[in-house]
Order: sequence, then C-alpha cells, then structure tokens
Amino acid sequence: MQHEALIVIDIQNDITKHYKAVIDNINTSIDWAVEKGIHVVYIRHENLSAGTRTFKTGTRGAELAPELKIVSDHVFTKYKGNALTSEAFAEFIQQHGIDTFYITGADATACVKSTCYNLRKADYAVSVLSDCITSYDLKKIDDMIAYYEGKGCTIIQSGDLSA
Repeated sequence: MQHEALIVIDIQNDITKHYKAVIDNINTSIDWAVEKGIHVVYIRHENLSAGTRTFKTGTRGAELAPELKIVSDHVFTKYKGNALTSEAFAEFIQQHGIDTFYITGADATACVKSTCYNLRKADYAVSVLSDCITSYDLKKIDDMIAYYEGKGCTIIQSGDLSA
C-alpha cells in the first residue's frame, strides 16, 4: 500500500470559490489514506509573476486552507499547473516508489487537469475523486470528468474508498 499517495492540490486560502463544498469530502479521503497507511501529499501553488494578486509567495493566500486536515509534512510547492514540475515532489515519488495516485483539489480545469494528464503520460495509475475536486467554473466539472476518463484515469468518489 505504501506505493500509493493521496494528492491534495491547491486547497489554499486564495481558492476562495467553491472549495468549501468539497472540503469535508477531501478530509474524509485524508482520513481514509491515513487509516490505510497511504502517503498524504499536499501541493501548494505559488505565483511568481509580477503583478499577480493571488497565491503570492509568503502571503496568507498561498497558505493551505485552515479547514484542511494536515496529517503529514509532505507539502510541496509548484509554480506551474502540473504538480510534477515540483522537483521535490517528483523526487518524493521516486524515493517512495509511488505508482498509484488518488487526486483531490482545485482547479479541475487547470492544475488538477495538468497534473492528471502528466501523471498518466508518465504511465502512473490515477484515480480522480470526483466529489473532491472543484473549479472556479462548476459547469465545467462534468467535461473535466470526461476528460480525465479519456486520459485513462479512474473516476471514483470519496465514499468508494472505504469499500
């Protein structure tokens, strides 16, 4: 089981829109991962672009949301959408021989999409927890679920985990 990881992408203070609707499901999935001995990894986005107003390094907006359960010190920062662009995260995967990922977080149309695409491209097993992802535009969630399936991801819900 240690070759698995639950990934929580960008549940930070600057994800102000819609994350509260999925935070309980994300926390439930975190509890499941802890119970099963699965790595729990947190990915934080930071914007380095001049003039950016969100996810600025060193601000409250870039911090993990206070409602999010923090159960490990596996917190990695990325500066692009794809979580694999974090060298420390990529190294963590390699060090622990992780080959199976459970994906939660935001934004379904950006960072979650890019991370799922790149994990599948690298031939990892990826399950997206459909009730643990959100987007600035909720109307696009169904299209994103279809996209993930089309890329070879398994679509499950947090309630499926205990089975």
